[in-house]
Amino acid sequence: MVDLEFQLHGKTIDADHGYQLYSAITDILPSIHHAEHRRNISIHPINGAPCGERKIALNNKSRLTLRIPVDKVPDFLFLCGKFLRIGTHNVTVGIPVSRKLVPYPILGSRLVTIKGFTEPDQFLDAVQRQLDTLNILGTPHLLLRSHLKSIEGKTDNRISSPFIKRTLCIKDKNIVGFPLLVSKLTAEESLRLQRTGLGGRRMMGCGVFIPQRRE
Repeated sequence: MVDLEFQLHGKTIDADHGYQLYSAITDILPSIHHAEHRRNISIHPINGAPCGERKIALNNKSRLTLRIPVDKVPDFLFLCGKFLRIGTHNVTVGIPVSRKLVPYPILGSRLVTIKGFTEPDQFLDAVQRQLDTLNILGTPHLLLRSHLKSIEGKTDNRISSPFIKRTLCIKDKNIVGFPLLVSKLTAEESLRLQRTGLGGRRMMGCGVFIPQRRE
């Protein structure tokens, strides 16, 4: 499994762009709908700088990143040089590089969604069950409001909740989830979590884990 990172050239995209990006890629590569791809492929959220009106500005660090099996890399090189229509925004896909997954004791995901679990305690219990199934002994953490400013999706504005809650917009429906950290991972557990992810909608940017330098 590797991260295939394409340069991106454009101006802005919506901060909540997971479904839009998935739709744009499937317009070019319809085969991504196949069951095999749904099991083995994740699409990272695109990084950028918040620029107001729930949008992010693309910069020289913005990448389209696909986490895919090594033998699937040739299937996705076709994206190089293509135009993507992400919502109402146009971007150009540049030259890719392939990066191996690196083990790190703390991993984080911008948004994890688990169907039927939208409250913090129940969500953490569901996360723990998935970690147990994967034989991962790391510790999951929700993010406190003071730790992170949300730019992706809507957040839970209830003062009574200390945790950040986000949504992913799919057509006219908002899917509720949480940003998540998992700490105290062994090297093997870290790679396993990066390969498998947690929850659903991983081709829409959910449940995709990357190294973090803090809890």
